[in-house]
Amino acid sequence: MALAVFGAAGSAQAADQEGPVRIKVQPFVTLPDNVRHPEGLASNPANREIYVGTFDARMPESARNNQLLRYSADGRLLAQKSFGPTPLTGIEFADGKLYILNFGASKLQRIDAAFTSATPVEDVAVFTALVPPTPLPRPVANPEGSKDIITFGSSGFPAPNGMVFDKARNLYVSDSFQGAIYRIERATSCAPSCAVVPISRDPLLATAGTLPFGANGLAFNADESLLYVNNAGDGRLLRMPMPAGPLGIVAESVHGADGLMFHRGLMWIASNQADVVLGLDEKGRTVVRAGEFDGIGSDGAPRGLLFPASTVAQGDWMIVSNLALPLTPAEGDEWEEKVTRWNLVRFKLPAPAR
Repeated sequence: MALAVFGAAGSAQAADQEGPVRIKVQPFVTLPDNVRHPEGLASNPANREIYVGTFDARMPESARNNQLLRYSADGRLLAQKSFGPTPLTGIEFADGKLYILNFGASKLQRIDAAFTSATPVEDVAVFTALVPPTPLPRPVANPEGSKDIITFGSSGFPAPNGMVFDKARNLYVSDSFQGAIYRIERATSCAPSCAVVPISRDPLLATAGTLPFGANGLAFNADESLLYVNNAGDGRLLRMPMPAGPLGIVAESVHGADGLMFHRGLMWIASNQADVVLGLDEKGRTVVRAGEFDGIGSDGAPRGLLFPASTVAQGDWMIVSNLALPLTPAEGDEWEEKVTRWNLVRFKLPAPAR
């Protein structure tokens, strides 16, 4: 009967299925000399200016040179603001201000979007040690029916990493070390004493992976009914029904799932350990693969993608930061060690699916 059914359709063989769209990246901006490890990205929708924050965690601290950079839409450096020894992670634009997760100071800060080197920085909120500093242990089922129990450890250092605003200007922030998601109500108008409220301490937000960052990039779907969360160390895309539903796993094996954004119906993930940006549909299937590592150029900057950390949309383009951060103490095992100049790259977005 099965053969008869297929015969009625004209063939007993399934049609070929299209795989992910593959896109090459191209150079966009080379950072100023001695400015290293671009991490967070944001853009101003009015003038398409691009903002870059750096995650320079070199030792000793005196060698660090963390900067907030402002570029024109065509990639000209307009201004830079020094943050000295404190590395920066996520940045977001809202209501004429740039919001900054100061990872080194465990603070949310903001600055005027048209900043110069002299523009003051305002503290908005402070992240503190949680009790307990890590979520409860995570049970993991094995194929034969047994379970492993993963127990997490943390010093209690708050590690604000990713953030996203909802339409009411409430801000959601991930904590990569303490395995938490926070909510800051009306973050654009509550300063200087904004309350930081944990809304999830799910064990899926922590990691025991080689990459020591758990909860990372955050993004809402179109109607903000779902909050998506990357777990970088576990290589997972997670999903939480709002306002604080249980977390579930959407996609696995997204190695080093770092920055996350929702754009043109897809979840865009910077997969930092695979040197690729992925566009996933709502079921977690990869439909776009952008970029790859093509070596180190004669200028000392990566060609293609090397440890991509964040993405931001600018019209029909997607801009990507090449964090290019060595992770291991061994010498000679990572291409990131060869980088002497850091950069941003970009790629043309595919047409939205119909």
